[in-house]
Amino acid sequence: MKVLKLVYKNLLRHKLRTFLTILGLAFAVFAFGFLRTIVTAWYAGVEASSSSRLITRDAVSFVYPLPLAYKDQIEKIPGVKSVSYAYWFQGTYKDNTFENFFPRYAIDAENFLEMYPEFVIPPDQLASFKKERNACIVGKKIFDKFGWKLGDVIPIEGDIFPGKWEFVIRGVYTGRDRTTDETQMFLQWDYLEESLKQTSPYRAGQVGWYAVQISNPNDASNVSESIDALFANSSAKTKTETEKAFQQGFVSLSGAILTSLEVISYVIIGIILLVLANTIIMSARERIREYAVLKTLGFNAGHIVGLVAGESLIIAMIGGCLGIAFTFPMAAAVAAGFPTMFPTFNVGASTILLALAFSFLVGILASIFPAVRSARIKIVEGLRQVG
Repeated sequence: MKVLKLVYKNLLRHKLRTFLTILGLAFAVFAFGFLRTIVTAWYAGVEASSSSRLITRDAVSFVYPLPLAYKDQIEKIPGVKSVSYAYWFQGTYKDNTFENFFPRYAIDAENFLEMYPEFVIPPDQLASFKKERNACIVGKKIFDKFGWKLGDVIPIEGDIFPGKWEFVIRGVYTGRDRTTDETQMFLQWDYLEESLKQTSPYRAGQVGWYAVQISNPNDASNVSESIDALFANSSAKTKTETEKAFQQGFVSLSGAILTSLEVISYVIIGIILLVLANTIIMSARERIREYAVLKTLGFNAGHIVGLVAGESLIIAMIGGCLGIAFTFPMAAAVAAGFPTMFPTFNVGASTILLALAFSFLVGILASIFPAVRSARIKIVEGLRQVG
C-alpha cells in the first residue's frame, strides 16, 4: 500500500509532463487501433464468407461472362446442393462521384438470395421483388443514406449495359451479422436478359458467375475440380474456388497497401515505447537521491522497482485505454461517412486486446532499465547524485 501511495504521488509531481505523456500515448494507441481497424474492415468480406459456397467464374478473368447453359450441368455434379448466378450490372446513379457509388448486381431472383441467409429480407418484400420484373432490393445502409422509401424509383444510367434503367424499390435487406455488407443493390437478371435480347442479342444467355451451394464444406476441393473438369475443353473454361478464396483474390489486389498499414501500426508501438521510456528515465534520474533515502528507511530493491515500474504501467495503461476510447467514435464516423467503401467498419475485439497488451508490454519494457538502475544504486552514491 505504501508503494502504491508513493506511485500516485510521483504521478502528480509533474502534472504537465505526466499529462502530455499520457496524451501522446493515447494518440499513438489511437493511431494503432485505427490502422488495425482499416485492415480488419478490408478483410471483413473474406471473414464473412461461407464455407459451403463456391464461386465459379471464367478461368481467364472475372470480367468475362459464362454461358447460362452451364447451370444445369453444374447442378448434376455430386455434392452440389443448389446453383444460382449473378452479373455485375454497375451503371451510374446520379453521377460518377464516389459519394453515389454502390455495388449493383443482376441476380437470379428465384434462389440467389435464399443461398445468402446473411441477407435478411421480409418475406412479403421478397415476394414483391420476384413478381415485378424491374423491382430491386437494396441494403439498409444505402436505403437510409439516400433517404429512399419502398416504391421509390432508382434511375440508373447504364455503362456495361447501355441505356436508361429504372428500378422500383420493393425490398430492403438487413445484415444478419455485423460483418454483412448492407450497401448493395440487387435487381432481376431476367429483366436484364429481356432487354439484351432486344438490344444486344449476342450478349444474351450469359451470366457473370455462378454461386454453388455444396452439401458438405469438406468436399469443396473435389466439387471445384469436378466443375472445372466439366468445362475444361469448352470455349469458356472455368475456375471454381471457395467464396473465401474468391474474396481473398480481390483483397490481394490491395495487398501492398494493407501490408504497409500493418507495418506502420507496429512501428507506432515502437514510438510509444520510446516516448514512455524517455519519460520514465527522466523521472527515475530526478529521484535517485529519494530512492537512496527510501533505502535507508528500510525499503528494499523490490520496492524501488515497484515504484518505477508502477508509474510506467499506470501511465501506459491510462494512455492505452484513452487511445482505445478515441478509436470508437472515429470508427463510427468513418462507417457513417464511407458506407460503400467500408460496409463494415467496427473496432474488433482482437484490436482492443492487442492495444491493451501492447500498452502493458510497453509499460514493462520502458521501466526495465531505469528500475534496475535505481534498484542497484548504492545508498552513498544515490545521496551524492544531483538531479
